[in-house]
Amino acid sequence: MTIHQSANIHSTAVVEDGAVIGASCSIGPFSVVGSSVKLGAGVTLKSHVVVTGDTEIGDETIIFPFASIGEIPQDLKFSGEHSRLVVGKRNRIRENVTMNTGTAGGGGDTRVGDDCLFMTGAHVAHDAKVGDRVIVANQSAIAGHCIIEDDVIIGGLSGIHQWVRIGKGAIIGAVTMVTNDVIPHGLVQGPRGTLDGLNLIGLKRKGVPRDDITALRAAYQTLAQGEGTFQDRARRLSDESNSELVGEVADFILSASDRSFLTPD
Repeated sequence: MTIHQSANIHSTAVVEDGAVIGASCSIGPFSVVGSSVKLGAGVTLKSHVVVTGDTEIGDETIIFPFASIGEIPQDLKFSGEHSRLVVGKRNRIRENVTMNTGTAGGGGDTRVGDDCLFMTGAHVAHDAKVGDRVIVANQSAIAGHCIIEDDVIIGGLSGIHQWVRIGKGAIIGAVTMVTNDVIPHGLVQGPRGTLDGLNLIGLKRKGVPRDDITALRAAYQTLAQGEGTFQDRARRLSDESNSELVGEVADFILSASDRSFLTPD
């Protein structure tokens, strides 16, 4: 066990032999830190937090009461093989959030980026890859093997089907089931999620230039109404557009995937 001298550990907390506790960490009452856990500098565990498994928590992440981080996957194929959970820096992980380690079939790692917010009851399943600045609202679940790119927002009570990819800057409305891939900057809503436009508000909030937004809207119309298959239209966008944002969308569509796509109506 390695505990930095500046760490503050409550007398009722349990820190198992082998854990690594970084500088200025705070571990609250009745929290449990497993033997293979590494906490970076300035990590805060509120009361009644469980961090277990081969789990690494990045600097200045805050985990709120009754979260369970690093437990084994909810996957019947899991047979006790070694797997990991890596959580980045400055994340806020609220009450009752669950995050599981990976499986051999998914590469062995579940990963979460930096500066994310996981609201009450959110779930990140085995082998998921979550980018930076992602927001997952209350009681929403990211299933196994999903890829959630940077700056995605997932509304409350929503579910992301296993193997689904959600592109950069997309937004998922509340109470939505997402069963297929979502293009970057897409807007998805409805009980069985449909692609219903672009996340224009998000683009404007980020200060994306008007010309880029106009190009992205034109590209969306091409995807919705152009000739050929969805992939044919994406190839045409890739060949003809000079917009970086349009290029991101085209590349996303043309890359390998285990699911089909939510397409414009």
